[in-house]
Amino acid sequence: MLVGAAGVGAAGLAAYAVAPRRVKGLFGMGQDFFVPAAAEGEVRVERVTSANLGEIDLLTAVPHGYGDGAGLPVVVALHGASQSAAALPDFGLPRFVTAAVEAGAPPFVLVATDDGPAGWVATDGSDPQAMLRDELPGWLEDRGYDADRRALWGWSRGGYGALSFIQAEPDWARALALYSPAMSPDDPAFDDLGALGTMPWGLWCATDDPYTDASVALAEQAPVAPDPWVQGTGGHTWTYWNDQTLDMLGWITAVFE
Repeated sequence: MLVGAAGVGAAGLAAYAVAPRRVKGLFGMGQDFFVPAAAEGEVRVERVTSANLGEIDLLTAVPHGYGDGAGLPVVVALHGASQSAAALPDFGLPRFVTAAVEAGAPPFVLVATDDGPAGWVATDGSDPQAMLRDELPGWLEDRGYDADRRALWGWSRGGYGALSFIQAEPDWARALALYSPAMSPDDPAFDDLGALGTMPWGLWCATDDPYTDASVALAEQAPVAPDPWVQGTGGHTWTYWNDQTLDMLGWITAVFE
């Protein structure tokens, strides 16, 4: 299934007509958040079968002007608990891909999948981290992307999942971006942060986010401090996250140069 401008509906297209803009209440989400005035490239949501999760959606978003993305490296996005892979175009992420490239980032493909019933951690009969490790690289290769050049970005529950995954698989990604990882300062994830000393990693969490204390603790306890480490006013919202995303994508894709 191809998802692009035709998938946003008349109200969405009207909102996208103003640049730069903040989109309020788009698709009933009830937040003001920035979406760059950039064209979508090829955006697809495909149904794939995972041995570890069953039937899930696989989202791929190529920057405008780069065809099907053949040969491009990949930024893998782990969504929050209240989202799904198919919903991410609603937050403007395919437009951020094009905008980041237009701003000077190396061309890349954004890829996302659904998580499991416990988010990005294993539970009975479901193992999203095994899917990322054992299955996703093959799906990327099958679609012609450069499956060996990967970076990882997660927010909220997906931020926690990205941190947990990198702790188990520190060589899987070339860089790590964490937005407001949903965890407490006494989470077991703090027991071994060694992976954060071996790769570039950045951390973004607003000062009014409920997970601020955990993010501050993570920045302080990691063997190498996050760079960038961005706070600023805001909450656990797309309003804050989207305001950071162009800069974040420019930073994380620098590992592909």
